[in-house]
Amino acid sequence: MRWKTADYTGWGRVLKASGNIARPERIHALKTTLKDAPGPAIGNRRSYGDAALNSSGPVIDMTRLNRLIAFDEKTGILKAEAGIEIGEIARIFAPRGWAVPVLPGTGLATLGGCIGNDVHGKSHHIAGSFGQHITAIELMAASGRMKTITPDSHPDLFRATIGGLGQTGIILAAELRLIKGGAPMLNVRESRADNLDEFMSMLETSGATYSVGWIDAAARGAALGRGILEEGEYLPESAVQTARKSRGIPMDAPKFALSKPVVRLFNSAYFRRVPPEGRQRTRTLQDFFFPLDRVHDWNRLYGKQGFYQFQCVVPGEGARDSLGQMIARVARSGLASPLAVLKRLGEGRAGMMSFPMAGFTLAIDFANRAETPALLRALEKITLAAGGRPYFAKDALMRPDEVQAMYPERAEFARVANAADPGRFFETDLVRRLRLRSEQ
Repeated sequence: MRWKTADYTGWGRVLKASGNIARPERIHALKTTLKDAPGPAIGNRRSYGDAALNSSGPVIDMTRLNRLIAFDEKTGILKAEAGIEIGEIARIFAPRGWAVPVLPGTGLATLGGCIGNDVHGKSHHIAGSFGQHITAIELMAASGRMKTITPDSHPDLFRATIGGLGQTGIILAAELRLIKGGAPMLNVRESRADNLDEFMSMLETSGATYSVGWIDAAARGAALGRGILEEGEYLPESAVQTARKSRGIPMDAPKFALSKPVVRLFNSAYFRRVPPEGRQRTRTLQDFFFPLDRVHDWNRLYGKQGFYQFQCVVPGEGARDSLGQMIARVARSGLASPLAVLKRLGEGRAGMMSFPMAGFTLAIDFANRAETPALLRALEKITLAAGGRPYFAKDALMRPDEVQAMYPERAEFARVANAADPGRFFETDLVRRLRLRSEQ
């Protein structure tokens, strides 16, 4: 196995690592790699902070282990290797009338990454989290030993693997239960909300299968929390349409590109693009679920210093007050970008360290400025006081003393992960920073 020494980052480009990277194409090559230098598995590194970084050693890039293995038309169960992109699965099966029940905001996340972060999507209030649709996982230990785990055969290990950030072993392949009703196109209803109260009410009463809200994080006063709600349903038997041409960001954007006046002007125009009475649109699967994937390297819009994303979930009771505090704080700071999302989450979660809880999730991108860490710390404090928690896939600044209160099963997760990986070969920078595998 050939190793490549390189500098690499998460999607936010703030936190960095340097080390050896292997990229095996077959299971036997992966076993050879582990004998040579065991390390954590990574995918396309679409997590924003240090969840996929290992400053203390090597990493194993799984993106070439990306094959479809089997599909059962009767049960809808698909078996695939961990390195396949979830958007590729959706693209292949939508014309056949099947849908991935939970899709994250990027189709470039790998199957293994979706399991390791127990991702949620626009359907969480109905479908729950991604891990709830996984029926079996093939794991490889640092020794090269392989085992298949299910909720019945290894209940603790299964729950520690889903949402477990790759700490229980390398995910080789998994069985994912698809659902009927997929299609290449969706019918999308766009509606304007004039303030946060109206927005949250619209999310709570929406009967759509898929719903997501863009929120104007720069608006203040009576317009605080205004935004646009998108509600989508698949169009049965719709034809595949040619995807719009992807564009790239050729260089890091200058600092003024996301200055306060520019963001306020953009957000105002974006809000008003939808008429007050709303509108219906037909959109491709890719455009609705993965709109930013059309812009290659869009993270360069934040400049060479990179950016942070803050994402939290707060329980429904008291959510209006806590979210209002956060959005008001962000609006006063002038640091928010146009990329801000508000969604409603249901009860569903599949792992000990899974992020979702019933309530509302807010996600906002911030350019890496001197003032940004202090703002994010303030938002974390509001989240903790509300009984909520930040999302590991987006985190870069949280502290270990906060994790136990936010993730009450952390000690049990540590026990299971340490038993599965006693040499701690699969620890990453995030796991060490937050001491997720400390049994104390």
